[in-house]
Amino acid sequence: MHLRTRAKEVYGVRAVSSVDMDRFLARCADVYQGKPYWLDQEQGVRTVNFARSVCSETARLTMMGTKITVGGQSQRAEWLQGQVDKLWPDLREWVERGCAYGTVILRPCGDGVECLEPDQFAVTDASGGKITGAVFVSKEYQEPERYFTRLEYHRFLADGTYAISNRCYLGHSASDDGKPVPIEATPWAGLAEDVTVSTQGGEPLAGPLFAVLRMPGANNKSRDGVLGMPVFADALEELRDLDVAYSRMTTEIYDSRRIALVDERLLEQAGTKVGAAARIDLPDHVRKVSGIGPAEYYQEIDPALNTEARMTGIKALLNQIGFKCGYSNGAFVFDEKRGFATATQVESEDQRTIQLVKDVRDKLETAMDALLYALDKWADLYDLAPAGAWEVVYDFGDITYNREEDRARWWSYVLQGTVPAWRFFARFEGMAEAEARAMVDEAAVTAVSPPPGTGYGNDV
Repeated sequence: MHLRTRAKEVYGVRAVSSVDMDRFLARCADVYQGKPYWLDQEQGVRTVNFARSVCSETARLTMMGTKITVGGQSQRAEWLQGQVDKLWPDLREWVERGCAYGTVILRPCGDGVECLEPDQFAVTDASGGKITGAVFVSKEYQEPERYFTRLEYHRFLADGTYAISNRCYLGHSASDDGKPVPIEATPWAGLAEDVTVSTQGGEPLAGPLFAVLRMPGANNKSRDGVLGMPVFADALEELRDLDVAYSRMTTEIYDSRRIALVDERLLEQAGTKVGAAARIDLPDHVRKVSGIGPAEYYQEIDPALNTEARMTGIKALLNQIGFKCGYSNGAFVFDEKRGFATATQVESEDQRTIQLVKDVRDKLETAMDALLYALDKWADLYDLAPAGAWEVVYDFGDITYNREEDRARWWSYVLQGTVPAWRFFARFEGMAEAEARAMVDEAAVTAVSPPPGTGYGNDV
């Protein structure tokens, strides 16, 4: 049973998103997972899964040089930093999944955070374009043939109170929705079936106990616009054309082997009767044929390749895909290497790529703000760390980073006296801090102490 149907059946609530939107996202998920609807074995149409490449590259650029630090002289700040450190190895993957599915939800659970895809939650409430209520599904399997399902409903009540409800079911196959069972008889024993949450001061929560990572850009498939669109959603037709074009080219290359057609009589060994079977081992490209008439027959077939013309078409498709996904022209190519060269080039040619990455980073920052808030309240709820002040600082790396430009800029800081010289040498010359400090101190002493015999200072 579909989650939206179960949410209505169990909790009496309707999903905000439309059925058509759910179907579209499911189709995009298949494309990302390498199972696009245009695969055709009979026609030889395969997939290069370029949608995955777009999502992976977007996540890579988004996370390049990124650092998230939770500050504050409190145990709560230390605990939150520990949670960030714990989820950090998975964050790039979660950003990629957000790019692929348009929306993912990050939710505190147990001693960590989990990332939920659209088929694992049904949005039930939204305000101002923000998701405020949802039903989440969790599944666990235990031997023998015990399939547990938990439906967890988060929402704000009419008086502003935040409520969480858990309902559990036990089935005997993966497709069995199961029958209701007490939560204490499931792997989630210890959770309350119904609970309300507020701040330690008794005030209503300012946000839900989950965070939403939604891709930038408008949702043109649904009027509510709550769910985001995959980054490649506008390029599905071009992705299909790319697979067709690439499949045609590789099939042509595979079928382009030179073939020699040789009359059997040319293959007869000396001393054998005419027409007797030849016993000569032939190369793979040679085929025996029966010639017409008594004349000996030999013909070579060497098909010409249209690779260059096909690659021109593929490059055009890649440019169009990149543009529709928010990238600059030339961002994606198969047979060239291209990178960010100079600030001027970036400004003139790659501004679309930079803006796309900035927009995704803004969405990631919003999601992390909400997640840290949820983790903070989660710590209150389960007494995981003493309450205390904390703040978060985001440091997003420059995707157009150029070492020589950075080096020149830092040296100008040294000349201006705003940065100590030892920091420059430690950063750009590979020196340890102590070594760099010692060298700068030695240079300073040499500069202020004239050599003996010059007639300056105390040397007389």
